[in-house]
Amino acid sequence: MNSASDPSSLSAHLVRWLYLDMNSYFASVEQEMNPHLRGKPIAVVPLLTDTTCCIAVSYEGKAFGIKTGTMVADAKKLCPKMQFIEGDHTNYIRYHQKIIEVVESCIPIDSVRSIDEIACRLTGSQQEVAVAEKLATQIKKKIQSDVGSSLRCSIGVAPNRYLAKIAADMKKPDGFTVLRPCDLPGALYPLKLRDLPGVGAQMEARLSSQWIFTMEKLISLSVEKMREAWGSVVGEEMWHLLRGEELPEEVSQQKTIGHSHVLPPEMRNEEGAFRVLKKLVSKTAIRLRKEGFWATNLMIYVRFRGQDSWKARSKFTETQDTLVFMQAVRELWPELPPGSIFAVGIVLSGLVTDANHTPTLFDNPKREKLTQTLDRINEVFGKEAVHFGAIHESSDLAPLRIAFTRIPDEDEA
Repeated sequence: MNSASDPSSLSAHLVRWLYLDMNSYFASVEQEMNPHLRGKPIAVVPLLTDTTCCIAVSYEGKAFGIKTGTMVADAKKLCPKMQFIEGDHTNYIRYHQKIIEVVESCIPIDSVRSIDEIACRLTGSQQEVAVAEKLATQIKKKIQSDVGSSLRCSIGVAPNRYLAKIAADMKKPDGFTVLRPCDLPGALYPLKLRDLPGVGAQMEARLSSQWIFTMEKLISLSVEKMREAWGSVVGEEMWHLLRGEELPEEVSQQKTIGHSHVLPPEMRNEEGAFRVLKKLVSKTAIRLRKEGFWATNLMIYVRFRGQDSWKARSKFTETQDTLVFMQAVRELWPELPPGSIFAVGIVLSGLVTDANHTPTLFDNPKREKLTQTLDRINEVFGKEAVHFGAIHESSDLAPLRIAFTRIPDEDEA
């Protein structure tokens, strides 16, 4: 038995991470900016139309059963007095920066996980639960006094960042939850599988097909069975994370995913190269999703005849969305300098595993579901059975080539 799993040892009672999750962040910012909205049911939407969905809902609105993803038309039926506010990301970023300053004044920030989530590593006496709780209280009070009285947050502390994130989600709004090593795994048993970051509808269905319906059943699996259940190394990582272990970043994250292609002579022009590049975008996005990653950076590159090359980069919030990657490539491509194009390629980096992915309130659940459906259809009926219209004229380009650094799956062809 290691010291962390021995309830009598000191380390079994220490926590190493603090995770802050702002409650109904976008809606709270709107209420802070407009006092007339405080205490009222409101929803933030991308557009003022009945055919879109709510991307954030105040707790007054949640009381009517309205939540993130609820269609506006349905929300109006559930709560006729609901007020809808068109979101302005500029305001949310402005308040986000203020929150960052406040948290930094209390404890160094290890990483900003999203616009409304922050992770901090606890050191020294901060790892004692009593000290960590005082720190959490201090952060909450300073956010309300220095940023806005309408802004509340839930804070979780735990042995690793993943469990601290789970803890922060366990009591909302304005909660504080502790998960110590000695509390594991029993403290996780009441949770639903979907409460685990990285377990969405698709993964839940996969687990159900293997008769895994509860957290207790999931945690009882061996590390080998967990990897088998996920169908990837993510399952093995999850096994360690749920036991309070910390994983080095270089172990838990693959560095890049990409594809490149030497152009046939008839495609060695700007139009032909762009057609091939769009196909590579699709192939790379499919592989990203299959391997259980989300990307935050994209790079495209072009090799010209001779030794010259050109690269261009784009950054975005964590995504698996083919269309987001496609739009980034469209915006970068006009910067291409003149030259005799020989090869093109794309690399996705800044990868985050499913287990560590933090959804953004501006995610499009419908498009995510569409993408997953396309992947499943192509898996059953063969590559390119269906594809996005944006790559229609490119669907027969960039066939599978021999890869010297890895063995591709057959369905990548």
